[in-house]
Amino acid sequence: MTHPAKPSFEIRAAQMREAGAICEVLRRSIIELCVRDHQHDPVRLAEWLANKTPENVANWIANPDNCMFVAVAEGKILGVGSIRSGGEIALNYVSPDGRFQGISRAMLRTLEETARELGCRRVTLTSTFTAHGFYLAAGYADYKHEAWEGRDWPLMEKRLMEKTLD
Repeated sequence: MTHPAKPSFEIRAAQMREAGAICEVLRRSIIELCVRDHQHDPVRLAEWLANKTPENVANWIANPDNCMFVAVAEGKILGVGSIRSGGEIALNYVSPDGRFQGISRAMLRTLEETARELGCRRVTLTSTFTAHGFYLAAGYADYKHEAWEGRDWPLMEKRLMEKTLD
């Protein structure tokens, strides 16, 4: 009998001292992986990156309304996720160095489980066009269609099922 390979990363709560590294993951993910969304437009890219600063990341970590997580492998942050207490997924980004390793899926499961623990029955998010198919495959559905032009990305939701005992 074979057993599935154990992930080569762990997901844990973000720490304040990691704000700079988290910021770097967010910025690299946007710049390098979300080209479909910003299309190398310097204005659009500058607007998207404007709040991705170590100071803002530190504030997000410290905010009691947020639960922020990192995916770490060999001491390096490869993914960042955050969910607000009301069930809104605010961040789910992977570093280009961590792409296609299951980090985004594992982070999404962590965010959904956190939402359940917070008593949420539904999670929402604003998807990029780059990640839209990923979220559809994970059971999310669009709930607003009229604002899909330019920077107005798809709004998505997922109803959370009660956790069952295995």
